[in-house]
Amino acid sequence: MQSVLSLRGLTVEAAGRALVDRLSLDVAAGQIVGLVGPNGSGKSTALRCVYRALKPTSGAVLLDGRDLTSRGLRDSARSIAALTQESHTELDFTVEEVVALGRAPHARGNRPLTARERALCREAMERLDVAHLADRSVLTLSGGERQRILIARALVQEPRVLVLDEPTNHLDVRHQVELLSFLRRSGLTVLTALHDLNLAAQVCDRIAVLSSGCLVSSGDPAEVLTPELVRKVFGVDATIVPHPRTGNPQLLYDLSLAPTGPRTPADASSEGPHS
Repeated sequence: MQSVLSLRGLTVEAAGRALVDRLSLDVAAGQIVGLVGPNGSGKSTALRCVYRALKPTSGAVLLDGRDLTSRGLRDSARSIAALTQESHTELDFTVEEVVALGRAPHARGNRPLTARERALCREAMERLDVAHLADRSVLTLSGGERQRILIARALVQEPRVLVLDEPTNHLDVRHQVELLSFLRRSGLTVLTALHDLNLAAQVCDRIAVLSSGCLVSSGDPAEVLTPELVRKVFGVDATIVPHPRTGNPQLLYDLSLAPTGPRTPADASSEGPHS
């Protein structure tokens, strides 16, 4: 399967420390690839390089085999849409206006949206269950409602690749399930960071596990999410059971065996990278 997005030896250094260390990863067309790992493992930093909010120290991000830095920012924005953890909507725009901003990379001058683009915005709002909020100010909405609006804005960009950094943040259980179900059947190419390993196992075609900036393991969720890996990387004991309907791995955590002391990066990285 041909890769749409490739990370090649991606390294990001700050204050003499590698936040991401020689990360190589491929995302094929139509695949959902999830980045998982403890806090500070480099997930968000890697994603920032993909949507060009951060320039890597070395290595490259390739889209269709071409280095993203060889493209203009507007060209990149037509191909890659992002939902970031730092997304803010502090201006007093209506929901409809915020969603329409997704067409900005495609706009020429100050021309109004076409009939097709207006229909695209309506469809995205309906998919994310925010159409009934179209005329509301985003400043009056809950965190979960804003999250769904920003995802709708990203969809309106019609990207080749959708980059999502913790897309289920602030969402209640129903909207988490609806969002991930939509991604599964959408056919979109998605690179996402997720904290919840059970959600990652359900939605992702492949999972890449990061620890201290390094790739520890990548592959099918059933291959990657083993009790040994979860213990080494996340420092918890878990029993892995198949989901009764999908067969995907689900983790049952044993709280009585939860560690009480701090872990060091060496605890997780001792496993070494493999794919």
